[in-house]
Amino acid sequence: MSTELTPEKVAEIQKDFSFFDRDGNGQIDMKEFIELLTVISPKTKASHVEEGFKLIDTNDDGFIDFEEFLSWWQECWWEY
Repeated sequence: MSTELTPEKVAEIQKDFSFFDRDGNGQIDMKEFIELLTVISPKTKASHVEEGFKLIDTNDDGFIDFEEFLSWWQECWWEY
């Protein structure tokens, strides 16, 4: 269920990404991802954290970059 995003919405999502990218390196690592899920869905089971991270980290480099975050946000963030 992909939808076109306005530049304003992309900027808003970029702000959200930057909020969770605590160290400002342009990537969300596992620790930052756990914080993200705690905010979005406090009832997320620990067993789903690693699975979710792997699904979002599509290039399998151990980090979630903005493009991966944007794709996740656009497609299915509400599932968490």
